[in-house]
Amino acid sequence: MANTFKYLNKLSQSYRSLSTTGSKNDAWLSKIFVRKIEPTKESHSRMLSDKEIIYSLQTHNYRPDSKIAYLQNVKNTVDFIKSKDSLSKEVELVGSWTVNVGDQDQALHLWKFTGGYQMIDTYNEVVGNSKDFQQLNEEQGKIVRSRHLQYLLAFSYWPQILLRQPKNIYEIRSYALKPGTMIEWGNNWARAINYRQNNDEAFAGFFSQIGRLYNVHHIWCYNSLNGRKETRESAWRSPGWDECVAYTVPLIREMHCRIMVPTEFSPTQ
Repeated sequence: MANTFKYLNKLSQSYRSLSTTGSKNDAWLSKIFVRKIEPTKESHSRMLSDKEIIYSLQTHNYRPDSKIAYLQNVKNTVDFIKSKDSLSKEVELVGSWTVNVGDQDQALHLWKFTGGYQMIDTYNEVVGNSKDFQQLNEEQGKIVRSRHLQYLLAFSYWPQILLRQPKNIYEIRSYALKPGTMIEWGNNWARAINYRQNNDEAFAGFFSQIGRLYNVHHIWCYNSLNGRKETRESAWRSPGWDECVAYTVPLIREMHCRIMVPTEFSPTQ
């Protein structure tokens, strides 16, 4: 990624020097630059997402010697939420994974709240008044090294989230964008997603609302690492995919990917 940014910076300098010459190369070089987006009075979330559904992404780093106990604790927590009539229909676990490649001894859990932040307020009130939940939370605190929670919205242009069967691997690609570039990202990925559906690999796409801001998470589903390789190579053979990548790379401050495997209690496998 560092080499990519250096390459783009050199191209940027070349583009500025050529812009006054009328060279035919201008048209090609201009493809690597983000199109200017006019100021808007609407919030980014309203423009990029059209659903009253909030997702929460929990990222837990558990102790290396406590994986079994940790996963049992999470399963007990999921069962607890299912047992509450006031939560069971509106609060739903979508996916639960442990990281296989990337940050080791890490787990991610994706929850769906139907009813927006009002439902999250209800959830916090219910679990906050439950001694059973507090006990589960305290038990978890003893076997994890750190925890992070983000509230996310789904990009409206992504395909609907469909639970997968049987066993698959998942890749989460997380991007830290430059502040003020979320609309540009959405405009380009609204086109780019069309090149990434040949093998039904697009699982979910989100942007952060609360937590680390200007974060984007794309989750992809593959049948294997080799299937991932073939699917990604297929995208690069599609005319137009390279242009979408060229437009979005300058928006990124940092990115990383993790390969994940579903837990046994994950609704999506």
